[in-house]
Amino acid sequence: MRRTPMELAALATAAVPGLEPVAVGASPDDATDFDSALIQGADRRRWRVRSPRGTEASARLETEMLVLRAFGPAIRAELPFQMPAVAGTVRMGELTTCVYTHLAGTVRELGELAAGGPRLVKDIGAALAAIHALPAALVDRADLPAYTANEFRQRRLNELDQAATTGKIPPVLLRRWENALEDVSMWRFNPTVVHGDLHEDNLLIDDGRVTAVTGWTDLRVGDPADDIAWLVASNEPDFVDAVIAAYHEARKEPVDPHLLRRAALAAEFALAQYLVKALALHDVAAAADGEDMLRQLAADIEEQEAEDHAASEAAAPTGAPRTAFPAAEPEAVTSAVPIVQAPSVERPERETEPEPATDAIPLVSAGDASEEEAAASAGAESEGKDSEKEIRSEPTR
Repeated sequence: MRRTPMELAALATAAVPGLEPVAVGASPDDATDFDSALIQGADRRRWRVRSPRGTEASARLETEMLVLRAFGPAIRAELPFQMPAVAGTVRMGELTTCVYTHLAGTVRELGELAAGGPRLVKDIGAALAAIHALPAALVDRADLPAYTANEFRQRRLNELDQAATTGKIPPVLLRRWENALEDVSMWRFNPTVVHGDLHEDNLLIDDGRVTAVTGWTDLRVGDPADDIAWLVASNEPDFVDAVIAAYHEARKEPVDPHLLRRAALAAEFALAQYLVKALALHDVAAAADGEDMLRQLAADIEEQEAEDHAASEAAAPTGAPRTAFPAAEPEAVTSAVPIVQAPSVERPERETEPEPATDAIPLVSAGDASEEEAAASAGAESEGKDSEKEIRSEPTR
């Protein structure tokens, strides 16, 4: 079920006693699973409302509420960024809608982050390090998953088997991923707390700084490389190297030599996860997109393998025995691992544009009864217009 911003504002009034919306605007979110809006109340306070489109998304939202409530004031005070706080909830049938306090900052595209300068790079690295330094007891208290390195590797193998049963994964990818998962040296890492759904849409930026991290639906103890995958998929090697350097500097832990290799695998494998999810939901269009992206990834890898094989043969001494280039052997991690750029599995595309980084943003009056009636009767055309309007984002530190 899809909800308009005006419908979300109505739900918010049920979730937060005393909330009187005077303006509402659409908010960027995972278009597959959630509808979101920003609301301004009569007291000029701002709120964010998220409503799930299905039971799985609703369960993730309820998990996020547990996580956010587990982050007490002492833990939050130690973090170099802000986190949302749950202001109220309302349940409609099997689906739970959540209202959060609004945080300063706006979502930026990856290209904007890469061009954001050294201060922003340092903030992103510090945010990653702070998440991975969180106490594992936090996950235990919320009764969330915790994996050892070997358990996490086995989980990936099980997911690979599930993806293979679809019959839609190109053989070159199955071989590549299986070889990587069988390389046990690659999976010797120290598990940490991980965000689990970290990407540019869950970072809020204000004045060139990371102000907040959102989207805490998949917190767990596992492989820190999962939180790096979105960086590796950006195809911005200088940006990736700079962030990872800032991460290691803030982390003050031994460098994981295979961190980026596992992150590259996670970024590639996300396409298979996206396809599996689309097939389970019987989403024909999304499944077709997933197959297309996997075919493109396979073609890129085969092309790269052919180039590497030709270079290897050319470099071999005359008469020396020649061996085939190992198809799935990742490069040594001294810089960003080159893989095909692809959208995240959880967020194939944004349904709305991110908020502009300016203060002047038009508001939609929630008190205009005629406009509300028009929005309800005009159908898809009016809903599309409503979704383009945004709330002004003012720093409210």
